[in-house]
Amino acid sequence: MAVDATTRQRVLDAVDAGFDAQLDFTAGMVRFDSTRGNEAAMQEFMAAALRERGYDVDHWKIEVDDIRDMRGFAPVEFVDYAQAYNVVGTLTPRQASGRSLIINGHIDVVPPCDAARWTTPPFEPRIEGGRMYGRGAGDMKSGLAAGIYAIEALKAAGFRPAAPVYLQSVVEEECTGNGALACIQRGYKADGALVPEPFGPSIMRAEVGLMWLCLDIQGDPQHASAAFQNVGANALEKAIHIWPFLKRLETEWNARKADHPVYRDHPHPIRVNLGKLSGGDWVSSVPATARMEVRLGVLEGEDLAQIRQEILDRVAEACAADPYLRDHPPKATFHGFMADGYVLEPGSEIEAAMGRAHEAVFGSPVTSTISSAVTDARYFGLYQDTPSIVYGAVCGQPHGIDEYVELDSLKQATRAYALFIADWCGLEPL
Repeated sequence: MAVDATTRQRVLDAVDAGFDAQLDFTAGMVRFDSTRGNEAAMQEFMAAALRERGYDVDHWKIEVDDIRDMRGFAPVEFVDYAQAYNVVGTLTPRQASGRSLIINGHIDVVPPCDAARWTTPPFEPRIEGGRMYGRGAGDMKSGLAAGIYAIEALKAAGFRPAAPVYLQSVVEEECTGNGALACIQRGYKADGALVPEPFGPSIMRAEVGLMWLCLDIQGDPQHASAAFQNVGANALEKAIHIWPFLKRLETEWNARKADHPVYRDHPHPIRVNLGKLSGGDWVSSVPATARMEVRLGVLEGEDLAQIRQEILDRVAEACAADPYLRDHPPKATFHGFMADGYVLEPGSEIEAAMGRAHEAVFGSPVTSTISSAVTDARYFGLYQDTPSIVYGAVCGQPHGIDEYVELDSLKQATRAYALFIADWCGLEPL
């Protein structure tokens, strides 16, 4: 539903007038250490914030058994879900006349890497030079706040969405995606979905798939001097032996992009990353154990079962090349992401609505990008047949030190969200 010029300007002015409050709210979100296993307190904050703004709030603990057999489920290993809570706020119109919308954002964040190297502590938000710094400031607490404040701007302008809006504050995006999946299990569905991830003011055309692999290696612990006639087998060195075999998958899988209709022009869509390596308990002892954890990107459209087998075959190849590992292979566990890639096909109505909103804000047509990252958008597009769009502010140093969001880009994204919601859902007077 096109928004007339007068209404459009009222909405844009309302976004601008509320932006300081939006930044205060975002800073309050960033102050929570909502790393995995620590999300419950922040979800209490989110539930209260949505209730205060007139939403009907559903706040529940995710039960793994409820989602285990669903398509899109990612394995849960080595962790429990004691703190894994979701929050969904529902805003219902007096009489639905537009298209319903899910706004989905995650409040879980990755650890701060090396907190001592941050300019200021990672969970103490800092505004400087047109940026807000802090873990999660970019990825993606500011995006979720922008979705909330886009609707607040509509209210300030005298309107509300003329269709149900489901504001989803989820966990587990950074490791499984099971938070978004739990919303589907809970019964939430809409005509479209917006995922306000900070990839910039462009429509994400495609995202890759993803897997996490853990290898547990058992060595033969001995005195490191070998003075007692037994050299042993160093579990850490065995992990290092295996790594190049897995890393070669990156080159091989990237070569497949030549035949991919979307990713063939992307310079390097697939990354295989050694994310964690640990082992040993004493410098003068041959390490008894080692654990290697690896992130493996997957081209959209690949069969995940086949990819898993390729990974296991590569581990077996590495073991066959080492006399000790040949008889003592590692235990392989897929312990997180098990994600399909996703493509938003051109020509959808949701893309057209975001395009109109973008052009009204920026004065130029919206562009599209393809990504080597993963978002929760896949759940709606693949498993609910709900067109799902990713569009957002500009983030710097995500998952790194001194992560930030560009504040001007955040304001512009919020303006675009407000106009998009008005277009997609329609408006009714308060």
